[in-house]
Amino acid sequence: MWDYSDKVKEHFFNPKNAGAVVDANATGEVGSISCGDALRLTLKVDDESEIILEAGFQTFGCGSAIASSSVLTEIIKGMTLDEALQVTNQDIADHLEGLPPEKMHCSVMGREALQAAIANYRGEEWRDDHEEGALICKCFAIDAVMIEEMVWANKLRTVEDVTNFTKAGGGCAACHEDIEAILEKVLAEKGEKFDAAAAPVKKPVETVAAVKTPLTNLQRIKKIEEVLESLRPALMADGGDAELVEVIGNTAYVNMTGACNGCSMAAMTIAGIQQRLMEVMGEFIKVVPASEMKKLVNIEMA
Repeated sequence: MWDYSDKVKEHFFNPKNAGAVVDANATGEVGSISCGDALRLTLKVDDESEIILEAGFQTFGCGSAIASSSVLTEIIKGMTLDEALQVTNQDIADHLEGLPPEKMHCSVMGREALQAAIANYRGEEWRDDHEEGALICKCFAIDAVMIEEMVWANKLRTVEDVTNFTKAGGGCAACHEDIEAILEKVLAEKGEKFDAAAAPVKKPVETVAAVKTPLTNLQRIKKIEEVLESLRPALMADGGDAELVEVIGNTAYVNMTGACNGCSMAAMTIAGIQQRLMEVMGEFIKVVPASEMKKLVNIEMA
């Protein structure tokens, strides 16, 4: 498991400014639940001074995503919009007294949500999908433009660095060669040389195996059940539980029971289950409440 700072734990267990701002006049949305992380940032900006009076967030993601969103709202309150635009993902990580390298993409998501919200306030168009770039990572829908920007801004040098900051390459690993090509190109523009041999990518055994032999649906169900069983003691200690209802492709539908049913932290619990499943299975998998499957069935029958 990752070693989280006390600041990360503080903002995860006691997030600041959680929820939407009432009468917000700026909204920024980035990420997607299908990719495992999503953030909606709302701001209340003074029209005369362009000072951010209030900031709130709604995040679907892991503990680092929640902590990054929480600390971001604290950083930008009282800033002008131009001052807020100078906030970098590294500033977010620094205010949290550091993030595990594998979780730096959470701070990047916060920075992009802020840029999107300010663009929304000013009536400008902002795209978080970088439509002008070729799609590199199909697992997490990350394109070449975003990878290049992160390599430049954060001095990335390896595929592993890119995965940590963008999630690209963290799924099936089929895009690693394309990421290496981008690294070679950007580093050459900076007068540096990319040396893949000097810093080899640490590929999990499960990920490599998944590329060669994809899991069958039966194998996928068995692994999901094993992970849920390993998490069950912690859930039951709080009076809750999670039951697997159905697996369709790479989407697992779970039913939250006991104290977890209707709990305000249920979304975070589901996000944690999803994160653990991806780590163990070496592939992208989406965890969705079983109630969403029922809605889908009703729509198809209508």
